[in-house]
Amino acid sequence: MHELLRTVPAGAVTTYGDLAGALGARSVARQVGYALAALPEGTDVPWHRVVDGRGLVTRPGSANAKRQCKLLRSEGVTVGRDGRVAEFASRRYALVWRA
Repeated sequence: MHELLRTVPAGAVTTYGDLAGALGARSVARQVGYALAALPEGTDVPWHRVVDGRGLVTRPGSANAKRQCKLLRSEGVTVGRDGRVAEFASRRYALVWRA
């Protein structure tokens, strides 16, 4: 999963469902979120590029969401005060599993 997520370029986002689907199990999107939340501080996995299917960051208003927004903004992604990625459809990156 981590290698697949590293293919998402800076300035783009994907969703938990897209990531789970690319892994062959779209029904485990929630578990993908849990796995990303368990990553240690300072990881090189670009977890911040994963949002929900509506383009919202992780639990808007939380400390983690603030960090996620900051990281996305540093890559040129506009995130509204409501935690939604601006121009979500055009920023959404299509993941393809490469076995």
